[in-house]
Amino acid sequence: MKIGLVAGEASGDLLGAGLIRALRERVPNAVFEGVAGPAMLAAGCEQWEPAESLAVMGLIEPLAHIPRLLRLRKELYTRWQASPPDVFVGIDAPDFNLGLEKKLRISGVKTVHYVSPSVWAWRKGRIKTVKAAADKVLCILPFEKPLYDDHGVDAVFVGHPKADEVPAVVDAYPARKALNIDAREVVAVLPGSRAGEVTRLGSIFAQTARLLADSRPGIEFVTPVATPKLRAMVEQQLAAAGVTERFTLLDGDSQTAMIAADVVLLASGTAVLEAALLGRPAVAAYRVSPVTWAIGKALRLVKLAYFTLPNLLTDSPLVPEFIQHGVKPAILAGAVADLLDDPARRRTITSEFAKLRIELALDADQRAADAVFELAQS
Repeated sequence: MKIGLVAGEASGDLLGAGLIRALRERVPNAVFEGVAGPAMLAAGCEQWEPAESLAVMGLIEPLAHIPRLLRLRKELYTRWQASPPDVFVGIDAPDFNLGLEKKLRISGVKTVHYVSPSVWAWRKGRIKTVKAAADKVLCILPFEKPLYDDHGVDAVFVGHPKADEVPAVVDAYPARKALNIDAREVVAVLPGSRAGEVTRLGSIFAQTARLLADSRPGIEFVTPVATPKLRAMVEQQLAAAGVTERFTLLDGDSQTAMIAADVVLLASGTAVLEAALLGRPAVAAYRVSPVTWAIGKALRLVKLAYFTLPNLLTDSPLVPEFIQHGVKPAILAGAVADLLDDPARRRTITSEFAKLRIELALDADQRAADAVFELAQS
């Protein structure tokens, strides 16, 4: 059995690695090939192109990359048309993968799209695009499958891999001891995994830490730097804010950083859900380029009351959210301080997040592998 895969950036790489491992349990000699990150590579995927090649975001920012991405998509299609896989799995990166899936499907290759585009948030018409591209959609959020059912799309809710990964017992003390942090209060600060995110949020988060440090002498901070190339930027931002001595920097390992924290301040994205699954109260921020923001606002592309996943999955919003012009150090510092000052509220949030984990922890890797294997055998 041969499986073609294209994963977009780090989160897709982890999903792909889990899928590969689960499929190998069924078919030990299966072949995996395509666009892969280090986790997929370690799981046994032949890497034709690094997953980070697809890591572009926004409305305007990707324009400069379009020629390169179109060339890559054409090369992948030509290669798989000449030697077709039994199934092609596009993991996230819908703007890249759906077009490739559609062409491969027309040529006779069975296709799977893993991680639904946010059709429930913006560009709802993309459901028709997904229907034309994918034989099967693997959904990681519970409310997505009914949307596809209504449009006659074969969709499976597999649960969220992050919910399967979090430890059964989350205890801050061992994590702080391992990180050599001895402080009355600890805040994990995660400005993002992309250079653009760190550019837009890193300095603001560092200034937020400065305000908190000035008003709370016993506070310490921990930041997991997503990739080595971002470390110099993060260090410069902390130095400019004068908070270097208050920070412990890690090479990755966001889970340990969040477990060690009382509160997490972070860029909106998958990390917010990870914080929730670990039971950690969080404050989330989201900023894009001014041009992207202006276009999105003018076209009314996003029509949701909340933009973080935990707030879309719980009965009432539990994560304070701040977007674009509302992302200011004083505002963020106030939101973090409010959570630090209210242990009862933090306990309530942790309890509600525990229910969310139960809903999402369905052994996603195995369920996704079941769906791909069945499609390959059909």
